[in-house]
Amino acid sequence: MGAPPRLCACVLLAAASVMPVHAAGADAAQWQVEFTPYLFASGLHGSTGTQQVTADINTAFGDIVRNLDKGLMGTLEVRRDRWGIILDGLYFKLRDQGARSWEGPAGIGSATGDLDVTTTMQMYQLSAAYRLGGGVPTDLVVAGRTTRLDLDLNLVTTTGGLLPGNTRSLSASQSWWDPVVGVRVTLPFAEHWSAMLYGDIGGFGVGSDLTYQALAGINWQLFEHVSAKAGYRYIYQNYENNGFVWKMAAYGPYLGVGIRF
Repeated sequence: MGAPPRLCACVLLAAASVMPVHAAGADAAQWQVEFTPYLFASGLHGSTGTQQVTADINTAFGDIVRNLDKGLMGTLEVRRDRWGIILDGLYFKLRDQGARSWEGPAGIGSATGDLDVTTTMQMYQLSAAYRLGGGVPTDLVVAGRTTRLDLDLNLVTTTGGLLPGNTRSLSASQSWWDPVVGVRVTLPFAEHWSAMLYGDIGGFGVGSDLTYQALAGINWQLFEHVSAKAGYRYIYQNYENNGFVWKMAAYGPYLGVGIRF
């Protein structure tokens, strides 16, 4: 599969949630449902590893396009009056990312070989949102964010020395969930146009030691039931458990289409 189909299919990172925004004037007493498939053209920056082998990753957008094996992303929001339920999900697999540097126990290190990292990530966030009264639509968000990571480390060239266990490959999987609290603000600034600001923080040692997210976007109501969404997103996770390390930031522009029913 070439790079353009991969990009159109979904271009990563993670973690979190692209929060949809409804058209102004919708009847708050009626059920409102919006589905938003989206692309997250993200880079990755941070460290990951297992069994005392850690690798530094710094993947730019062009590397994501080249290494993306598969990806699916979307958000579903159901709202009535002040209350909303939001489900955000993403799945992606990045194959054979070259580690910028890596190190391990017993003298193993970057001088002994080149390390490729393959990451498969699933992230699902279920949120309850409550809209405050006032002139500016503001939602308080309480959520649970579940993450599953499958990590493969492969030593592709070496001048001596192997990974722990005298192998060239290590694999590990981890799943965890994080409680998250956040705020979303919608700012209409012209007919059919609005700005959206969202931020959350969570983990608190339940799953991640810390996770947080920030998002700023513009929404354009194209038709009565269709809107275009674009902006910038940043999400960070700091998770360690039994030698598994995921200290990673995903950040970059996003683009989505909201469809209301």
